[in-house]
Amino acid sequence: MLASALLLAQPLTWSVQLPPQFWVRQFLLLLMWVALFYLNAQVMVPRLLFRGRMSWFIALLAASLVVVLLFNSVIENLLHLPELMHKAFHPDGSPSRRRSTAGWFDMGTLLISMLVLGISTSVAVVRKWQHDAQLRQELEQQQTTAELSFLKAQINPHFFFNTLNNIYALTVVNGELARQAIHTLSRMMRYVLYETQSSTTLLSQEVSFIQDYISLMQLRLTDKVTVTFERPTPLLRDVPIAPMLLLPFVENAFKHGVSALLPSQIYIGLHQQSGTLTLEVRNTVFPDKRPAVEEVGSGIGLTNTRRRLDLLYPERYQLTVDEATAAQEFRVVLTLEVAKSAYAIPDPTKTYA
Repeated sequence: MLASALLLAQPLTWSVQLPPQFWVRQFLLLLMWVALFYLNAQVMVPRLLFRGRMSWFIALLAASLVVVLLFNSVIENLLHLPELMHKAFHPDGSPSRRRSTAGWFDMGTLLISMLVLGISTSVAVVRKWQHDAQLRQELEQQQTTAELSFLKAQINPHFFFNTLNNIYALTVVNGELARQAIHTLSRMMRYVLYETQSSTTLLSQEVSFIQDYISLMQLRLTDKVTVTFERPTPLLRDVPIAPMLLLPFVENAFKHGVSALLPSQIYIGLHQQSGTLTLEVRNTVFPDKRPAVEEVGSGIGLTNTRRRLDLLYPERYQLTVDEATAAQEFRVVLTLEVAKSAYAIPDPTKTYA
C-alpha cells in the first residue's frame, strides 16, 4: 500500500503542471487497491486458498487484475485523461500517439495491482500461521493440564491405598500406634486435598509431607530396618515445586526395601544448592522377595512421576535409576532445576497442618 500512496505524490523535479483529473484518477485507483487488498486478505485467501481451492483462487486473482485495468481505462476515458496528459507534457501542440497495446492495458497499474495482491496474500498467510501457532499452543497447554490432572489423580489414590493397608495391619499389633497413624494420615490428607490443588506448592510443605510419610511407615517397621532421612542444612531455601512429585520415590523404597527377617536400610537424602534440588533414595535389594498380590503392577507411581517430570520440567531434570549398586542397593537420583529465587525461610519446626 506504500507504493500506491506514493503515486499521489508528484516528483519535485517535475516542471509539468499535471491536470486535476490525474489526481482524481490516482485517488480512485488508490480506493480500488485498498478494496482489493482487504477483499483478497479477508475473503479470497481464507475461503479459497486456505481451503485448497487453488484454481479458483488463481482465477479470481486474474479476474481482479482485469477489473482493475478496466476500471482504470474507464476512468481515463471518462476524464479524458490521455488528452489532458498529452497537453501537459507537450504544450507545443504536437500530435499524440496511440498506445501500442490495447487501450485498457496499463503496465504500471498491473504491476502495482499485483504488488497489492501479493502483500495482502502474505499478510493473510502470516496471520493464519500466527493464529494456528497460538491455537496449537493453547491445545497443547490444555492437553498438558488434563494429563497432569489425570496423573495426579492416579498417584494420590495409589498412595492412600498402600497407607491404609499399613494402618490396617498396625491395628492388629498396637491400637495406640494405629490412632497416631490415623492422626498423621489425616494431616497428610489435609495437605493433599487443600495444598496440592494448585500447580505448585512450597518445598518446605512437600518435605514436611515426606517426613510425615516416613514417620507413618516407621510405626510398623522392626528394628532390622534402618531409615535415614537427610534434609538440607542448615536450613531449607523455600522454592515452588510440583506437589506430590518426590513421594513416589520414597514410597517405592519402603515398598521394596523392607524385610521382616533380613537387615535392610533405606536412605533418603534431599540436598539443595543454588537453583538445583537433588533427591537420592537408596534401599536394600532382596532378590528373592516377591511382591504381594496387591502390589503387582504397583509401578504406576514411578511411571506417572516420570511422565509428570517430562510435562512439568522438560529439559530441567535428570533421573538416574540403578537397580543394583555395588552395595546391593536400588538407587534413584533425581536432579531438578527449581526457581533460584527463594521465599522467606520458614520455621523448620512448624508443619503445614
